[in-house]
Amino acid sequence: MTPTRTNRQRAGNALTYTLLLGAILIWAFPVLWVVLTSIKPRTDIFTNPPTLAFVPTLDHYEAALNTRGIIDSIRNSLIITVASTVFAIVVAVPAAYAFARLRFRFKTHLSFYTLFMQMAPPIGLLVPYFFALNRLRLLDTYVGLIVIYLSFTLPFSIWIMITYFLDVPKELEEAAAVDGASRFAAFLRIVVPQVRGGIAVTAIFAFINAWNEFLYAVVLTGPDTQTVTVAIFGFLGASESRWGPFTATGTMIMAPVVVVALIAQKQIVRGLSLGSVKG
Repeated sequence: MTPTRTNRQRAGNALTYTLLLGAILIWAFPVLWVVLTSIKPRTDIFTNPPTLAFVPTLDHYEAALNTRGIIDSIRNSLIITVASTVFAIVVAVPAAYAFARLRFRFKTHLSFYTLFMQMAPPIGLLVPYFFALNRLRLLDTYVGLIVIYLSFTLPFSIWIMITYFLDVPKELEEAAAVDGASRFAAFLRIVVPQVRGGIAVTAIFAFINAWNEFLYAVVLTGPDTQTVTVAIFGFLGASESRWGPFTATGTMIMAPVVVVALIAQKQIVRGLSLGSVKG
């Protein structure tokens, strides 16, 4: 490799890394600003121009947690999000395997329905969902909101998992069948371990979708099941906006997603790279 070509390659790599760093900073700036605002004293929040020199405080977190309904809303969000994620994975994994491997009646129709539910705009389904839950007396209940969340997390999870199952060689299942294993045993003992990374990725995305959801939560919940994405707007009012507790609650909303992602990062990386390298 000639020196000129080497210099061009280094310049190209430097430009690439610079652009990537710029993109990361653009994405991270609002997040960092929210976190910094949450630990600023109240007087420093409104300083103009903004300052980065301040004495950190946790007063806003204390005020947020002492605000009526915030702790309950965090608990509600955790219950609804974890339940909808678990149910979505439990149903999506065998369903995606069936779509990827089996031939059965109405497969095309069910596949189209799953795709339609993924593509349907949430605002268009809001009114039918409201009347359905109202008739079933499931408004402002955990069960009602979990079922609604499954309507968008489940199709999303199925379509993601289908791609992972398609990357698993059929020869593994055929070898298991030769050894006397049933299809269910081959699925459980051979196929599922091969797509653990994909399951982790799907679970993370399903968790994030449910945790961050606002539209359905603001209409279909009430005092008993209000989620934190709805409760946080209680800090904003026409006469006064409490930006300190608002950003503190926003930081607490982001924290579970970050923690889950950090815990499962190895599986996420493995899942995202699954099928990219063929042995």
